Amino acid sequence: MVESELSVLVRQYLQRRIPNIEILQKEISTWSGDRNTNKVCVDWRFRKEDARVKLSKIYPTLHN
Repeated sequence: MVESELSVLVRQYLQRRIPNIEILQKEISTWSGDRNTNKVCVDWRFRKEDARVKLSKIYPTLHN
């Protein structure tokens, strides 16, 4: 999720040269505030069970 959010940040705000750290902090704060106000969230397209099948080496199956 973090990589996805950073990708959005770069595409929306940081595709230009930022002259100093203060402006960068302000841009990120504005972007973050907008995302939080609009309650933007990740829309997962698959269920946990589907991920377990597709990524079986990563997601172990619990046995009772």
